[in-house]
Formats: sequence, structure tokens, C-alpha cells
Amino acid sequence: MKQTRRNLTLMMLTALGLAFFLVVAGCTGLQTKTSEPSSSASAKKDEGPVPLYYDFGDVLVPSELKIDKDASFVFQTPGLSAGVLSLSGRVESSSLIAFFENNMAKDAWKKVSSFKSPRTILMFQKENRWCVINITDGDFTTTVEIWVAPTMSESDAGLMK
Repeated sequence: MKQTRRNLTLMMLTALGLAFFLVVAGCTGLQTKTSEPSSSASAKKDEGPVPLYYDFGDVLVPSELKIDKDASFVFQTPGLSAGVLSLSGRVESSSLIAFFENNMAKDAWKKVSSFKSPRTILMFQKENRWCVINITDGDFTTTVEIWVAPTMSESDAGLMK
């Protein structure tokens, strides 16, 4: 009786081990078939950090730049966001200039003018707002200030008439 029970237990353990081996081998085969498309998806994720919209919903900012909350001020109403965002990061100014010129156009900003030097100023305009981007090269970091202000109609100009 003990021998039969021992044989039965041994056969059950062998069957369980074989079943486990087959499941693992089967899942491994499935992973190699599905890993090819997911590897291309992960390659897209590895292309780099994804840019972000902060307080101004139509000014895209590279994610390598981090906000300096002490130097930033944003005024928001239901129909308007205005103020200044101050950011910094280890990014080349030439790549920032290209980034803002390309992405501001995608968000319907029209480039009005620019000054390029160690301190670069880019000016953009929309129907009711201006955006001035000030890029300053530092020793180890680059500082970016993004100023957004509403335009004033002549009737709202006050003392400027």
C-alpha cells in the first residue's frame, strides 16, 4: 500500500513538473512572437523625453527643462493664461531655438522676429496674445523664460492713447 501511494505521489510530481515545463516553454514561445511589435513600441518610447504643456496650453516645453517656481508667475482666468514661466536645464540653446520655432508654428503661433546671440529672444504672436521666449546660455545650464501676455485693443489702451 505504501509503495503504491509513493508511486502515485511520484507520478503526480512528475506530471506536475512536466506540465509546468510545458506551460513555461509555451509562454516563452508566445513572448518571442509578441516581443517584436512591442520592441518597436519600446523603441518609440526610448526616442526621448516627451515635451509637456505647462500653464500655457499652447506653448510646448521640452521635458528636459525644469520649472523654477520662485521665478515664475502665471495669472489664469477662464479664458486666459498670462505671465512668465522660468525654466532651466542642461540643453543646448540651438536645439531649444529649433524646438520652439517648430512647435510654436504647430500650435498656430506666428513668428514675428528674433534676436540670436548668447541671449536669444524669440517673439511669437496669435490673434489675441504675444509670446516672448528668452533663452540664455549659462556655464552649465540654459535658462528659458516664456512670457505670454494678452494684446490690447486700442480702446483698452488707457494712457497709451
